Amino acid sequence: MKRAGIAAKRSQLYKVRTTDSNHTYPVAPNLLNRQFSAERPDEKWLADITYISTKEGWLYLATVLDVCSRKVVGWAMDKNMDERLVERALQMATAHRQPGEGVLHHSDRGSQYASHDYQALLGAHQMVCSMSRKGDCYDNAMLESFFSTLKSECATEPYSSRAEARLSIFEYIEVWYNRQRRHSALGYKSLKLSSRRIAGYSPTLLFRGKPSTEFPSVARD
Repeated sequence: MKRAGIAAKRSQLYKVRTTDSNHTYPVAPNLLNRQFSAERPDEKWLADITYISTKEGWLYLATVLDVCSRKVVGWAMDKNMDERLVERALQMATAHRQPGEGVLHHSDRGSQYASHDYQALLGAHQMVCSMSRKGDCYDNAMLESFFSTLKSECATEPYSSRAEARLSIFEYIEVWYNRQRRHSALGYKSLKLSSRRIAGYSPTLLFRGKPSTEFPSVARD
């Protein structure tokens, strides 16, 4: 890297509180217990919220990630960090995946996830609720790792607007991360390659106009 003039870019540190555990809603036990492995898709889902910096203010991203495939199965973005944001992410995941009953749904114990409406949504889909221990980010480490990857590969600088951020993050998740990016946990295969298990399969989608054989440039024009 030194000979090639390449240096790692460090992400900026912000202190934004996305978890409000000071509420009166019931809190579920930590059934996941840091067991970040699953034998089949739609066995365990992780949910959390992160923030993206823009010159218009924060854009909040709620995400649902499947433990087995590492795929982002649901997401939603908004300038407000309320229970409707996390509900939309879960509704996207259930609509696309249509899982059977018994999915273990793990999140923090924030008011958005503990709210009556969100818990009713989990109950309607017969999901089993699990929550992290108070103030322990390692209980949802796999999803925290995805957020770190997103911010180091895509959201590296403040966006000029929330609209620009929405488009960039949509493109990153749906075009690059879920289809083309290679994952060490999957034997350095893409999520699509790993799920299809087709030898020699080569995705043809583009990320920011670059072919899939090239690592995408994450810098914005």
